Amino acid sequence: MLEANISPTQNRVVPNAQPSKPYFVPGRLNPAQFAAIRSTLVLNSCKWDPQLEDVSTLADFPIVLEKEHWRKLSQWAESLSHETFCAEEEIIRRPCLLSALGMPRKLRAVLSEGRGVAASKAAVRALRFDFHFTTEGWKLSEVNSDVPGGFCEASAYTQLMARHFAQSRPAGDPAALWASAVAEVSGFGTVALLSAPGFMEDHQVIAYLASCLRKQGCRTHLANPTQIHWQRGNATLHTTWSQAPADALVRFFQAEWMPRMLIDCSWKEYFVGGVTPLANPGIAAISESKRMPLVWSDLDCPMSTWRALLPETRDPREVRWRKDDTWILKSAYSNTGDTVCIRELMAAREWKQVQREMWFSSGGWVAQRRFDPIPIETPIGELYPCLGVYTVNGKTAGIYGRLGFRPLIDFSAIDVAVLLEEETA
Repeated sequence: MLEANISPTQNRVVPNAQPSKPYFVPGRLNPAQFAAIRSTLVLNSCKWDPQLEDVSTLADFPIVLEKEHWRKLSQWAESLSHETFCAEEEIIRRPCLLSALGMPRKLRAVLSEGRGVAASKAAVRALRFDFHFTTEGWKLSEVNSDVPGGFCEASAYTQLMARHFAQSRPAGDPAALWASAVAEVSGFGTVALLSAPGFMEDHQVIAYLASCLRKQGCRTHLANPTQIHWQRGNATLHTTWSQAPADALVRFFQAEWMPRMLIDCSWKEYFVGGVTPLANPGIAAISESKRMPLVWSDLDCPMSTWRALLPETRDPREVRWRKDDTWILKSAYSNTGDTVCIRELMAAREWKQVQREMWFSSGGWVAQRRFDPIPIETPIGELYPCLGVYTVNGKTAGIYGRLGFRPLIDFSAIDVAVLLEEETA
């Protein structure tokens, strides 16, 4: 299969004869240099989990992406953003399509009610598209449109690494661009950042984003959705330290969790009827579903870029995934690769559990054609890169890089700074 080169304005596919090598490792920091970066991230950038058991979650080397490939990824990400927003708006106007997305029933009911109520106001839309370089060229595995993370790693960590490699530069600063947009919408006022209690990895994301907002002149509060009271679509903080109205909300609390975890407080306003601007608004739950491709044929939106880059995606009940290893399985709302199922990478007991799950709830899963990612040689062996390209309000903002020890990006993947070739005279 030939790699697709897609223009964001024309949605035109132009085949290339041969995929070129996209990236390389330019070198490795010495232990003292890396220790300084690690300490700076922990103390100044809220990166509180730089190690998982005995393995560092941060690579002490970057990868450099060739500029021609960055141009492609950047164009594709902006085109994908445009198509994603178009699909979301069309689906929320046609609630009959929501039933195919595998979202919780109560959440589907709230979005269905939205036909007569405006979707909650968006402060900023931040998306992250995960790209993999494969034997077939670049492939897209998914979009993180609900609560995309990785801002500290894509911004602070990448900038610190870039200082040691003179012939390269960061692809952007997604955290700063995001914070600037949120601050402007809030009128540089009070912003409440919401996450689920007990999830440190989520709390460190909003703590870092709060520090970026304070640099913009905003007042920030770290809270959870139970501490937000809604009145006529307007949000007010109800905490021991503040009873003030919020000028904007940042939601880092997964949409599919809300019906189950927020029983004693209102959560509908995060999806429909909310007046206080939200980053990201609840409508993002539509595109977050890995089953969204199942309704593409019912949309007026052409989804041309999505169709060119995403592997074939089907309802599990339509394909022979039990006997055909060219298919992988994902739950509709898979997080951090936790439910991506590849038979050869699983124990027999785990695979049997997946088959039982399919028997009872296949409508909450999706089957996707498997691609073969190409590993990269690194100082710690062959690893599999995933490049998460951010867009902020539809414009490319930077890259969050991860490296998997196997051809699957999950909780065990480590973070890596992705730099770009510096333009030469």
